[in-house]
Amino acid sequence: MVKLNKIYTRTGDNGDTGLADGSRIAKDHPLSAAIGDVDEANSAIGVALRHVTAERPRAMLAAIQNELFDLGADLATPGEDYAPSEMVLRIVQAQIDRLEREVDAMNETLEPLRSFILPAGGGGAAEVHLARAIVRRAERSAVAARREAPLNPLALIYLNRLSDHLFVLARLVAKDGGGETLWQPGATRG
Repeated sequence: MVKLNKIYTRTGDNGDTGLADGSRIAKDHPLSAAIGDVDEANSAIGVALRHVTAERPRAMLAAIQNELFDLGADLATPGEDYAPSEMVLRIVQAQIDRLEREVDAMNETLEPLRSFILPAGGGGAAEVHLARAIVRRAERSAVAARREAPLNPLALIYLNRLSDHLFVLARLVAKDGGGETLWQPGATRG
């Protein structure tokens, strides 16, 4: 269990931040950006949870929030040994498999896409779309960070699958919240 007695440590006052092994990197390092984007995505999911009321979508979002903390810990743990242990959190294939099963199950209840949809919708759909867009940024940041430091390949796959999951979840939530908003190409050209 994590225990935080003091929130400010002053160790980052010079523009660097600590990783899980005690090493330090600059706060503008690509790995710091990826960790920060994962944190932002998690916060966006927290906002979505304020608006999504259906039990199953809420349960999926809650599980994802917890996994995003695991993902942040994974990214913050240097090294090329990606095996999880009691002291090392790593994203594992089972987490990706669960996302894929949930995507498939949600898709079975949705009409096939016949147009692009706008990132909008009631009942929390717009908020889930926002979280999806932030996850996509986190994935781009993680890909950039991989050029600077080794990263768990499953962490990158998880981010990719999570953006798919959140897209389908937003569609599901929109279905129950008044429907999706379809893109109308060139509709405002006059």
